[in-house]
Amino acid sequence: MIILGLIREDKVPADNRVALTPSQCKWLQNQFSDIKIVVQSSFNRCYSNKEYQMAGVTISDDIQGCDILLGIKEVPAEKLLENKTYLFFSHTKKLQPNNQKMFQTIIQKKSTLIDYECMEHEDGTRIIGFGFFAGIVGAHNGIMCYGERTGLFHLERVYTQRSFRELIHSYFGLKLPNLKIAVTGSGRVAHGVLEIMNLMGIHEVEPDQYLSREFQYPVYVQLKGADLYAHKEKGTYSRDHFHDFPEQYTSIFKPYLAQTDILMNGVYWDKQIPRLFEKKDVTQPSFRIKTISDITDDIHGSIPINYGDQDIFNPVYGVDRTTLEKTAPYLPNSTDIIAVGNLPNELPRDASRYFGEQLIKHILPKLLQLEPDDGTLKRATLIQKGEITSGYSFMKEYGYSKI
Repeated sequence: MIILGLIREDKVPADNRVALTPSQCKWLQNQFSDIKIVVQSSFNRCYSNKEYQMAGVTISDDIQGCDILLGIKEVPAEKLLENKTYLFFSHTKKLQPNNQKMFQTIIQKKSTLIDYECMEHEDGTRIIGFGFFAGIVGAHNGIMCYGERTGLFHLERVYTQRSFRELIHSYFGLKLPNLKIAVTGSGRVAHGVLEIMNLMGIHEVEPDQYLSREFQYPVYVQLKGADLYAHKEKGTYSRDHFHDFPEQYTSIFKPYLAQTDILMNGVYWDKQIPRLFEKKDVTQPSFRIKTISDITDDIHGSIPINYGDQDIFNPVYGVDRTTLEKTAPYLPNSTDIIAVGNLPNELPRDASRYFGEQLIKHILPKLLQLEPDDGTLKRATLIQKGEITSGYSFMKEYGYSKI
């Protein structure tokens, strides 16, 4: 018997998403007689304790007897148990200092950490995540923010809608002005953004059209790797080479700064990857962007004027284009920034159902040894029984040094 535990989200602020919904838990227990699921009692989840109980799932505060523990966000260090296998988004791969103590505690507890973020196909494509719903909420928020700034239209907040279906209904009758939107990225986040673009009736145009003319209707352009980066010497772009040597590339996004009203940013970023633009560009008279929804949300990252997270209830701040200081939103000489780290929490039940479907399809059969691991779990295992794995040897100082 393998016992799966769904842990309570104890990180502050609390996350209300879940790795498996009640109906998914019920299906797993009916499908596999040697699997039992225990859900740690919580009053913050988007699905209640009662909903899990009605699905035949055990609710308990005690998860010591579980073999594998599934969460969403980082687990506070003091809540970690010994000799367990954990799956959650650890946010440690970039050596984030705020999660170093948690990472070191997992080592000290001789537990195993498998990170959802590191579950990738061999070509580096992410297998599982909430990116699609982050894109949906981030795109809605970007359009909403522009409407609030201009006073030309009004959108309700996503979290006030009970479901994605209800959110779609709120777009009926929406008439947008003749604005231009740049969407960066090609992964799940971008797919979520494009879903909203299409639902709102925003027309897609090619990059050359976008840069050369104005339109009598709202348009968007999707900018992928080759539209954003070029080799510093050769002027070319190779996806594989870029992933291996991003420091050899430069951003070619600058022409879009003078042609864009709203930027929806969905590109992955780390410190080796060039930023889309620099702070000094914001001070130029040609800088047209009024609203930036930084969905991937890296502080001082691909969007250099991302000065840190807001929360779901207060998602927008401004950046003064002269002083580059953080301000209140919607001021005349500012560009508005939407930077929220848990966007899918605005549609938690839909996002959780989507996540659980991916987990059941791609990960649980390997995790429960119902089928052989093709390398997916191995590549996503940062810590194995208290030891940093060979694929993450660059994290040894992070994991073993004194804080």
